[in-house]
This record gives sequence, structure tokens and C-alpha cells, in this order.
Amino acid sequence: MARSLDGLVLSPVADQAPGQVGTRTRFTYHERDGEIWAEYEGGDVVRGHLLGTREGDRLDFRYVQLKRDGSTSSGHCVSRVAELPGGRVRLEESWEWESQRGSGTSVVEEVRSSGAA
Repeated sequence: MARSLDGLVLSPVADQAPGQVGTRTRFTYHERDGEIWAEYEGGDVVRGHLLGTREGDRLDFRYVQLKRDGSTSSGHCVSRVAELPGGRVRLEESWEWESQRGSGTSVVEEVRSSGAA
């Protein structure tokens, strides 16, 4: 099992469609006893939250977000946690909107501070 996500900051490696998360979005993850949650913001997202569970290297969560245009949206995501060479964490995600049409895949990776190797 990859290491804990608690306290990690992750960001998408590529932009999604307009109005969704993108490379300027930052997710701050928390983890305790199989529970996973995060706050996120940046780009077209003013504020977002996700909440779910972790079993081994599998995350299963719901997300909800407020966008800059004032609209809200929500969905479901299943992610696989992986560790990259050098120790950074990567999430390989399959998601589906529940409040609108659409689904897809995305990748988010741990953001290291500029002082980290």
C-alpha cells in the first residue's frame, strides 16, 4: 500500500474541460482510519470538498464544488493510489458527474515545495 495521503497537496497533471479542475487547482488531502477527505480550490473552482473511504490503494469518494461562475456541481470518483519513483504520490482517477452529464479519467500528483528535492 502506498503511503498515507494525510497532509499531502496534489494537483492535476493536465487541464480538464473549462469550468472543471485543472493544473492551477490544489487538493489538500486528509486521511484517518480508512476515511479520506480533501479541500480544493484554484483555476475555475472557488471551493471544493471531497469525502470518502480508502481500502488499500483504492479511494472511493464523492465531490462537490463551487465554480467561479456561481454554479455548483457534484460527482463520484474512484482512484488508485500509486507511488512514483522518488516517492511522490499519484492518483489515477475515474470520475463521473452526478449533477450533470459527463465522465472521464484524470491524474493528480503530489506537489513538492520548491525547496524539496
